[in-house]
Amino acid sequence: MSIETGVARPPQANVTDPFRVMVVDDSAVVRGIVTKMLEEDKAIQVVSSVGNGQMALNALERYDVEVIVLDIEMPVMDGLTALPLLLKKDPDIQVIMASTLTHKNAEVTLKAMESGAADYVPKPTSSKDLGAGQFKSELIEKVKVWGQARRRKPKRAAPPGGFPERAKVPAGPVAARPSVPLYSGAVTLRPAGTDSIDLIAIGSSTGGPQALFAVLGALKGAPIRQPILITQHMPATFTTILAEHITRLSGWNAAEGKDGEVIQGGRVYIAPGDFHMVVEVQGTNKVIRLNKNPPENFCRPAVDPMFRSIAQAYGKRVLAVVLTGMGQDGMKGGQILVQGGATMIAQDEATSVVWGMPGAVATAGICSAVLPLPEVAPYILKVSQRR
Repeated sequence: MSIETGVARPPQANVTDPFRVMVVDDSAVVRGIVTKMLEEDKAIQVVSSVGNGQMALNALERYDVEVIVLDIEMPVMDGLTALPLLLKKDPDIQVIMASTLTHKNAEVTLKAMESGAADYVPKPTSSKDLGAGQFKSELIEKVKVWGQARRRKPKRAAPPGGFPERAKVPAGPVAARPSVPLYSGAVTLRPAGTDSIDLIAIGSSTGGPQALFAVLGALKGAPIRQPILITQHMPATFTTILAEHITRLSGWNAAEGKDGEVIQGGRVYIAPGDFHMVVEVQGTNKVIRLNKNPPENFCRPAVDPMFRSIAQAYGKRVLAVVLTGMGQDGMKGGQILVQGGATMIAQDEATSVVWGMPGAVATAGICSAVLPLPEVAPYILKVSQRR
């Protein structure tokens, strides 16, 4: 039988409050493993652990929660049903969907992200794999990222009658703030190219799906003749669903790139999960090549190999865009692109979930503009119309 737990620790002086997390999963075993795993990091405190969406709603009345790790398939109330109700109760709460790597769950996860979920993490099918490896490191990192994002938001004015009263959990010990690379150096812009462009290339990671939906949705119906190549850090299956959602939301013809496929204007090509997507010249054609070369920046697909190949295939007739994401993937490949005369822009820090990737290219001095997310699509449209 599922139980709910509230965890309290005695406060300690001179520490930063840990991020307050709720774990929602119908399996008591999974909840136990995930809770133990998260709390091994002193910057995280699991304040509630519950077995379904209805229990999560009830728990929000009593616990002050910043991040929810939400399973999809649960009895009584599943994750997709619970999501809008949780966000209605607390619009600032950050919800990370945890789902196994199936086509159905990938579809539900992307739908959840359209409906307000902050992020997702692929969950191993075996409970013995939950507490180790990539799942552990990715979930811990994302809890920290989205906890920070929650704390950066302006405090909302309370509605009439106030917010529901919640239990305050004493702070526990915490190490330094999450080790998410932020770039605070001065940004030096370079002049944009003036040539017409033949290709638009986009790289993104954490927060990227929502950013891509926003940018490509804003370009719906725009007279853009160029192809768009996208590398989004995502596993296999999820990139298939991402392409389908982009097509539905934006009207663009979006699909995963296929090895040997000739690149055509007016289409969106997405790097498939677990493959680097690069461009090769064959006669008068540019074709997509997929490979399983070693990960770069701990990622496959990675942005750098795509950018490097584009620099060789298209020269200066490229607009490269780097959106929100952790790390610095895209910087080295971006330097090669810009050295060849291409134009690069980045999402700004204020609208990025993590100003890692865009911050890296911005502070490297290779960008012609650093823009809030709503201004990215108009910039792309303007550059695409050069003649």
